[in-house]
Amino acid sequence: MPVRPPALRAPRAPHYRDPVSPELRVPTVWYFAYGSNMQSATLRGRRGVDYRRAVPATARGWRLVFDKPPLVPEAGAAANIVPDDAAETPGVAFEIDDEDLTHIELTEGVLIGNYERVEVRVAPMAAVAGVPPRVFSLSSGRRDPQARPSTRYMALVIAGAVEHGLPADHIAFLRNVPTAVEGPEARALWALIDDALWRRR
Repeated sequence: MPVRPPALRAPRAPHYRDPVSPELRVPTVWYFAYGSNMQSATLRGRRGVDYRRAVPATARGWRLVFDKPPLVPEAGAAANIVPDDAAETPGVAFEIDDEDLTHIELTEGVLIGNYERVEVRVAPMAAVAGVPPRVFSLSSGRRDPQARPSTRYMALVIAGAVEHGLPADHIAFLRNVPTAVEGPEARALWALIDDALWRRR
């Protein structure tokens, strides 16, 4: 990964604890994933985001739903979090470079209103130093009660939850989300989008 010159370095937040030497540090942010981006093969493999740390955590005051209309016509619904003071959403907090957050938002369609950046309160599931109390995530006000995620998409979400050891009851919830079969048109279009937007390394 390219090293930024010292003149471009942003100051560290007080909570940050970095074992890397000062000459090699670059600004980092924390991003909370709750859908397919929890899976390393998606975030690191397909999106090219080489995260520094992955911490299982809970977002407080947000509820996980799977009724966000698809960005790609004929594709299934996507995961989303909506404000709910009584709810909590398990997921994974990733420490990433700030340019990686920009790349995630690009591939998730933030610039065209598919999602928007939000700050969420998080609590690590185990004692971990250095995770800030508030991190960035993505949410959308677009909802369709008739929409269903595809079986392909839910397999990625479940794989990410299992990979990072999220609670068994949450994994059981994910396995019981109603799904729909993704059509060949949607699969072909996703392949084109992958090729156009996924980062080359």
